[in-house]
Amino acid sequence: MTFNLRYPEIKDGPDYWPERIDRATAVIKKHQPMLIGTQEGYHSMLKDLETRLNEYDWVGNGRFGENENEHNAIFYNRDELTLEEDGQFWLSETPELEASISWNSAFPRICTWARFLHRQSKKSFYLYNTHLDHHSQEAKERGIQIIGEYMAKQRALDGLPALLSGDFNSFPGEFPIRVLRGEIEDNGKENVLTDAYSLINGNPGLTFHSFKGGDLGEPIDFIFATAEFEILSVEIDRCQINGGYPSDHYPVVAKIQF
Repeated sequence: MTFNLRYPEIKDGPDYWPERIDRATAVIKKHQPMLIGTQEGYHSMLKDLETRLNEYDWVGNGRFGENENEHNAIFYNRDELTLEEDGQFWLSETPELEASISWNSAFPRICTWARFLHRQSKKSFYLYNTHLDHHSQEAKERGIQIIGEYMAKQRALDGLPALLSGDFNSFPGEFPIRVLRGEIEDNGKENVLTDAYSLINGNPGLTFHSFKGGDLGEPIDFIFATAEFEILSVEIDRCQINGGYPSDHYPVVAKIQF
């Protein structure tokens, strides 16, 4: 699952985080995903979920370092997955520098990653989880290039398969999505990931809805996989729970196998 949780904004009124905690928890429990890539989760929000999702642990730090501001936290089912390693880098000219920012990005942007052992199959794989900038097109394009470089570097080291989830603030026809799909080259290099939406004929519909619902539009939340994975199904969950939406983004859920 990839799930933008919506940061805690008191002006949201009935959709302020304390009013939505149970809705967000319910939609996660409905699908029981093995992995959840989250965006916009502040530390207090993640702790709220932690107390309600007893079978999950999570990793990730804030974009300003430590527990500060937005996290791109990865939740994982500890009964099915063993965490082997995790880390984080910034989408900037200095990716290892905490809270670094480049290319007129509105905020420091991050990518959190983790390597897991899938206990049943005894296979290891990576999940990368990110949230691209909403303000600067250059930051979006350069940010996805940084992620591609990190994924390629890790791939060259151990050859393990990988998943990529996130809020890309980009429609399917824009550079970040097209380059991930391998439709265009990035500096002579070709990334070819499978977009989970490839299972859907036509436009999957919107995923960001500002608590208004509906499906008219295009998605900005995606799940991608390297060739070792087969995507069996994908769903944008547009349900309301107890009269309201879990977030201003719909969660996207994909069923994937080795």
